[in-house]
Amino acid sequence: MADTKMTKSAGEHWVCSVLARLGWAAALTRDGLERTDILAVQGSEPRCMVEIQVKTANDLGDRSNWLVGGKAQQVALSTREWFTFVLLPAGKPWQAPRTFVVPRDHVAAAAWIVHQDWLTDPSVVPGKRNTPVDKARLNVEIWLGYEDRWDLLSEPAGDAPVLLPSWVRDAALEARVGLPGGHPWQECLPGW
Repeated sequence: MADTKMTKSAGEHWVCSVLARLGWAAALTRDGLERTDILAVQGSEPRCMVEIQVKTANDLGDRSNWLVGGKAQQVALSTREWFTFVLLPAGKPWQAPRTFVVPRDHVAAAAWIVHQDWLTDPSVVPGKRNTPVDKARLNVEIWLGYEDRWDLLSEPAGDAPVLLPSWVRDAALEARVGLPGGHPWQECLPGW
């Protein structure tokens, strides 16, 4: 699937489909609501609502990744902000995509940490890498712990366990990497 709009649409509709099968009433927001592609409500009383931003990529094997730009790196404004990273199977449109369900604050932290670790890698000649953090790209390896974790949506995003690779936490503790300014984990980096 080469057309980026069709790729985006396929991912959004896939997420809505899974949400419906899990008992969520999901609605695409189209381009009218910043930071949110899907609003979904589950249950009657008490009602649970989530805001989901969908990132979709075509499966390119080891080269599969998602652009996590500046807006996507903003911290959560509510306890119900999530991302789904959808990976469409290559050449097999009838197969189910892989999906990773991630709290927004985890995405903001991971994008910064992974990019800063790459940017300041001491084994690379200084100045050789200069791509800004708003062009960060994250691959499947970063999200593996979140694969098919639809169950996380029923609780506040802040209560979700951090399922990032352990090396990401180790990198965050390094002075050359750290965390983005204003991130809630600056007060206390959670364990994972």
